[in-house]
Amino acid sequence: MNPQDHDAYKPKKYVQIDNPDWVKNATVYEVNIRQFSAEGTFREIEKQLPRLKEMGIDIIWLMPIHPIGELNRKGSLGSPYSVKDFKGINPEFGTEADFRNLVQAVHRQGMYVILDWVANHSSLDSNLVAEHPEFYKKSRNGRFRPTPWRDYDDIIELDYDQPELRKYMTEAMKYWVREFDIDGLRCDMASFVPRDFWENVRTELETLKPVFMLAEAEDRDLHSKAFDATYNWALWNHLHAIAQGRSNAKILAEAYLAEHVSIFPKEGIRLNFIDNHDKNSWEGNSVSNFGNALEAATVFTVLMDGMPLVYNGQEAGLSRSLKFFDRDPIEWKTHRNSNLYTTLFNLKHRNRGLWNGRFGGEMERVTNDCMEHIISLVREKEGDKVLAVFNLSPKKVNVTLDTSEHAGTYTELFSGSDKILLKSCHLELEPWGYLVLFRSNLR
Repeated sequence: MNPQDHDAYKPKKYVQIDNPDWVKNATVYEVNIRQFSAEGTFREIEKQLPRLKEMGIDIIWLMPIHPIGELNRKGSLGSPYSVKDFKGINPEFGTEADFRNLVQAVHRQGMYVILDWVANHSSLDSNLVAEHPEFYKKSRNGRFRPTPWRDYDDIIELDYDQPELRKYMTEAMKYWVREFDIDGLRCDMASFVPRDFWENVRTELETLKPVFMLAEAEDRDLHSKAFDATYNWALWNHLHAIAQGRSNAKILAEAYLAEHVSIFPKEGIRLNFIDNHDKNSWEGNSVSNFGNALEAATVFTVLMDGMPLVYNGQEAGLSRSLKFFDRDPIEWKTHRNSNLYTTLFNLKHRNRGLWNGRFGGEMERVTNDCMEHIISLVREKEGDKVLAVFNLSPKKVNVTLDTSEHAGTYTELFSGSDKILLKSCHLELEPWGYLVLFRSNLR
């Protein structure tokens, strides 16, 4: 056979970027700066970094830090996503020096910081409107226009057919990496911007330092040359439907888990969440959305293939929707969620079965005799193993698992007690109950 013909049959690597090493078992925490404290400043975030580090957070995602447009402003303070100056800092939050100090403080804690980046549009009174009107898309009458079919009358859409816009936006992102030492970007509405633009952005940012790129999009193709992680809206939708009584574990397994394992590139990381600023502001809060299923759903998202996200306040039991265009500080209080996250993230850091993307173990089904209500699975990597069972129903369920390939002694995560699995395992699970067993070689 001609060697060239032989090469045509070799499998080709789909994902062509490398994740930074520190992403391998990382967790993400989203900070809504305006609502994070009574003061709503960078300095107040800095004070809480030790607490977040202790809880097991690795990446701090800051919602947009830029000045906000005043023309057609929504509410009293406007949307953080109506950016007036891509190289400026919103004076509400502090000064350049305050922001630089925050980034340095994050790094001293052994954590990383990513900025929320709004590439699709700007405010109506952005400096770019006067300086570069050619950067914008126009309506039939030649006027600037918002993103079509969206209630976004406080923004106007940028035109990525313009090479000079691409250069400007790329240089603006590089500015924050080069001048402030940020570690990556969370890119708003990433699928509304051409993929080849993002691919070039990734290449240019990598000339400065290894970066972590998160896309607010679910597009598989964005992983090829641009983004480390994408949103996992699909998982949220399935879990929400189950919590609301409109779906069940069997549908979750066949419509989500099966497709994820078979179709999604292993190197591509999915961001798993129960809440984020969009869900919280516009679609209810985690308590109203998930009710009695909330804790089981939370544990499920952490143990799944993917990177877990905590939206600020979830660890304090946030049970309301935060205002988006006005001040509405989080009420910080002691809540069991903080210990829940700490326990789960400690396991994620130590057990390679739960690591992210290619670093972690694949999700494998453990068969049971009650597939309509029970999800049972195992993830294993290099001798580290997690076996989890979830009752995703409001009924007490007796279930028998086929554990013939997983017999042995495990530690139960939340009690610390030993549990011996034989070839078959019988469990009684309370409504929305779960069991998490593990064994680890990594210390």
